[in-house]
Amino acid sequence: MSTSSLTQQHDTEPNINPFQLDDTDDSDSSSEAEAEAASERLEPRPPALQSVDSGLMSPQREDIPLGSTPPPPITSRVIFPQDRKKDTSPVQLQPIAPVTDEVPALFLPGLINPSLFLPIPNSDQLSILLNKYIAPESRPQRDLTGTWQHSDVPTLVMKMTNSWRALAKMSRDRIVDSSPDDIVLIFELWHLRLTSLTRLRLFNQAAAECNNLFAVLRNIQPDLVRIYVLDSLLPFELEVTYARTRYWAGDPYGYLDELYALLRKCKMCSKSATSATDIEMWKERAVRVGLIMASQLLEMKDHTAAAALLLPLCNPTSPDAPPPSIELLSAVARIYMDSGDIESAEQLIRRVENDPSCDNTTKEINRALLASARLDWKTAVENLRSAIQREPGNPLVANNLSVVLLSTGNLQEGIHYMETALRASPGTVGNVEPFLFNLATLYELRTASNFDKKCGLLLEIAEWAGDGLRTNCLKLPQV
Repeated sequence: MSTSSLTQQHDTEPNINPFQLDDTDDSDSSSEAEAEAASERLEPRPPALQSVDSGLMSPQREDIPLGSTPPPPITSRVIFPQDRKKDTSPVQLQPIAPVTDEVPALFLPGLINPSLFLPIPNSDQLSILLNKYIAPESRPQRDLTGTWQHSDVPTLVMKMTNSWRALAKMSRDRIVDSSPDDIVLIFELWHLRLTSLTRLRLFNQAAAECNNLFAVLRNIQPDLVRIYVLDSLLPFELEVTYARTRYWAGDPYGYLDELYALLRKCKMCSKSATSATDIEMWKERAVRVGLIMASQLLEMKDHTAAAALLLPLCNPTSPDAPPPSIELLSAVARIYMDSGDIESAEQLIRRVENDPSCDNTTKEINRALLASARLDWKTAVENLRSAIQREPGNPLVANNLSVVLLSTGNLQEGIHYMETALRASPGTVGNVEPFLFNLATLYELRTASNFDKKCGLLLEIAEWAGDGLRTNCLKLPQV
C-alpha cells in the first residue's frame, strides 16, 4: 500500500453507528404471542467476539436494543452494549468519556513475528578487497559477526556508530523479544533496524522487511484501531522509509509521488493542529520532506525544479517565520552554480556573508566555489588556502582545495592536504566515500605506482571504516 492511499484512509474514517432504529408506529400488538416475540427481540445479548490476526478482539454486529436515542458520531472508539436485565423501558446510554492523549492498550503480536526478518550476510566488500590485496599478517581484524550481547545500547549507538551490522541484529533480537503491547518501543526498534540495513547498503532486504511491516499494519482490525495506529503511533520516519522503497525498486518518479503525498500530509496536519508545538513539528517535517525531494531532483539532474522547490524556504513570506539558515542558502547557491545561473548564486552568497552568525570558513568556501564557477582559479586557491591554514584538518576544505589545485596542476600539494585531513580524523574521513574517491583519483594522476598507494589507502581505512562502505571509491577491482 502506498503512503498516499494510507493518507486517504486516514482522512475518511467510516461513520460507525451500531444502533439500528426502526419505525414502531405501525407495529401490531394484537396478540400475546406477537407481544412475547417482540419482547424477546428487544432483549439485549452480549456480542460474540472473534479473534483476528492482529491479536485484538472485535465485536460482531449483533442485534442492538431498540428504542434508544442515536448517539453522537463515534470516531475514536467502539462502545459495546452492556449486559442488562430484561426491560422494555428505553435504554439509557452512558456518556462517552472524553478522548485523552493516553495510548490505549493494544496487543499486536504481528509486529514481532520473526518471519518478518531476513538474515544478514556476514561478509562485506571491504573484507573481499583485504583478502585479495593485503597479506594475511598485515590485515586488520574486522568483526563481521554482528555480536552485540557484550555491549549495551548506548555503546552501540554512541560509540560504535559505524557498526551497523551489530545494530541491525540487536534491533531484530529486541523486536522479537518485546512485549506485543509495547507498540512505541517496537516502532522505534523497527526504525533502527531499517536504518541499519540502509547503511549496510542492503537495500533489497530493507525494502522487503519494510513491506512486511506495512503489510501487517494494513491488516490490523478493526478499522478504527488501524487508523489510530497509523495516524497516532506510527513514526513519521517509518513513513519516509516506506516511501523510499520505491526508489530502491528503481522507480524515481514513483518515489517523488510518495514524497509529495507526505508533503501534502504535513501541510494538512500543520493547518489542522491546535497547539504551537504540533504546528512547528509538522512544519519541520514538511521542510525535511522538501529537502529530500530536492536531493532526488538533483540526482535526476533537474536543477530548475530543485531550486524552485527550495527557493520558498530562502524567502519566507510569513513575518513569524525564522530566517533561512546559512547552510540552506549555501546549498541553493550551489544548485544555481551547477545549473549555470551565476547571478542568482552570487545574490544568495552575498546574503550569507551579510549574516553576522556566519563563520569565516563558510564565507571563504562560498567565495572559492563562486570563483571556480567563473574559472577564476587564483581567487579560489587564495580563499581555500586561507581556510586550510585556519583549520588544517577540515576534510571539506581539504577536498575542495585539492580539486582546485588539480585544475592548476598542483597535484602533490592537493594530495598532501587530503592525507593530512585523513590522518587527523580517520574515523570520520575514512567513511566519506567522495573524499576517498578523489584521493584515489589523485594517486592515479600523480604517479605510475598508484596501485601501491591505493593499497596503502585500503589498509589505512580498513581499521576505521565501518560496515557498508562502498569500496568502488577506492578504485580497486574486486575481481
